[in-house]
Amino acid sequence: MADLTDENIRHAHSDTTRRDFLMLTAGALGAVAVGATVWPFIDTMNPARDTLAASTTEVDLTPVAVGQRLTVAWRGKPVFIDHRTTAEIKTAREVDIAQLRDPQSDAERVKKPGWLVVVGVCTHLGCIPLGQKTGDDRGPFGGWFCPCHGSIYDTSGRIRQGPAPANLAVPPYEFTGNATIRIG
Repeated sequence: MADLTDENIRHAHSDTTRRDFLMLTAGALGAVAVGATVWPFIDTMNPARDTLAASTTEVDLTPVAVGQRLTVAWRGKPVFIDHRTTAEIKTAREVDIAQLRDPQSDAERVKKPGWLVVVGVCTHLGCIPLGQKTGDDRGPFGGWFCPCHGSIYDTSGRIRQGPAPANLAVPPYEFTGNATIRIG
């Protein structure tokens, strides 16, 4: 049997401590190497810079007169911006939301009463409704009309008739000035 003197115990203890240190160091360096190897593959899943640039759209509303509508692109979709008249705002607010298929009050859909911002894609089959240009058929509610299947939206972008199941979507947006918005 081995002699268990103080010298042998100290030597065995220092070997264990040195071995533990080397194992921890090798493990840490291995983890760093794996991370450095894997990170470029994970980073390729992030959106490209041009995609990130398209994720927000700044819009100057100064040239849009009351009663005019503007269409801008955001994430490859049309966004309808309507500078509503006082009559359109009044009509939109007087609607009994209990009668709507997708009940939302006008106040829930706008940040400033004079401006309505909605994604211009019909919620039925993804068509682009008419109503942005002067002379377009806007339907009996003065909003938008999708001629493909007859969905009709009011001046708040709410579905009023036709097969569409939901209101026109309101994109995330904020006013960054009196006449400037950022969509996205």
